[in-house]
Amino acid sequence: MKYYVGIDLGGTNIAAGVVDETGKIICKYSRKTNIHQPFEDLVRDIAETGKEVVRQAGMTMEDITSVGMGSPSCINPKNNLLVFANNLGWSNVPLPAVLQSHFDVPVYVRNDADCAALGEVIAGAARNYENAIMITLGTGVGGGVILNRRIFSGCDHMGGELGHTKLIYHGVRCTCGQYGCLESYTSATALIRETKEAMAEHPESLLHQLVDGDLSRVEAKTVFDAAHQNDETALAVVDQYIDYLAAGLSSFVSIFRPDVLIIGGGISWQGDYLLDPLNEKLKGYIFSYREIGGPKAIRAELGNDAGIIGAAMLELSEEE
Repeated sequence: MKYYVGIDLGGTNIAAGVVDETGKIICKYSRKTNIHQPFEDLVRDIAETGKEVVRQAGMTMEDITSVGMGSPSCINPKNNLLVFANNLGWSNVPLPAVLQSHFDVPVYVRNDADCAALGEVIAGAARNYENAIMITLGTGVGGGVILNRRIFSGCDHMGGELGHTKLIYHGVRCTCGQYGCLESYTSATALIRETKEAMAEHPESLLHQLVDGDLSRVEAKTVFDAAHQNDETALAVVDQYIDYLAAGLSSFVSIFRPDVLIIGGGISWQGDYLLDPLNEKLKGYIFSYREIGGPKAIRAELGNDAGIIGAAMLELSEEE
């Protein structure tokens, strides 16, 4: 049995796990991310987190085949520098090389959303499939493309940014600086904006009661709570939101024709209340659905473990 270390680097926590070759996590360990320290010191913390989880698993680094890490942003293959990680204050830093200097085994670094998608294909909701598209509906919209159980991110590893594909021409401004991105309409942040806009037009809506008239208390969950109680305004917002989501996903299906669509992130916890109407709308949006069918949208299973498992499996994913 071979064992790997997977590390998921976030702005709040550094999470690591020892993972066996079947994708099972043997041991987990995490520590807070000190984003205020210099780059080299934070990378040392990352390495120590990986080494500590090995110790806690009762192993040594001699038992480990490779180390993989999922990080915000992507690695530029032309210079091997991480491009930009806003929440860490990193821009064009030599993350792979510095991290490798702390280990005697091979180190692999890829985008964290890609790692999460790979984890779901290896050991999660899509474990019975070879090809999958995953999007995470959180503060933003992350995405990953898995083809033949390997990460697809284009010629320069910068592909797979599904949240920044265009949905509405000259639409709402996105955090990336562009306009009309899928993220601007299907993230939790977007759903909160859309809910508040509907509340302003419909003072009679139950939505006002759920937050005691305090708009600062509106969450993505709020509109679903009201929709469950058949509030007409909330039902309309949810329907429009799912429509945006189906439209975006249908484009990815047209391009990649995956076996399955994986939905993760906080909004995915709405379960069938989200997925049933989403799958129904996809039937009308996917090219030639009536003739050849299309993939089903399912909910991610692994939560935060997906990133650890996917990162640990990077060596296997990148083998020729």
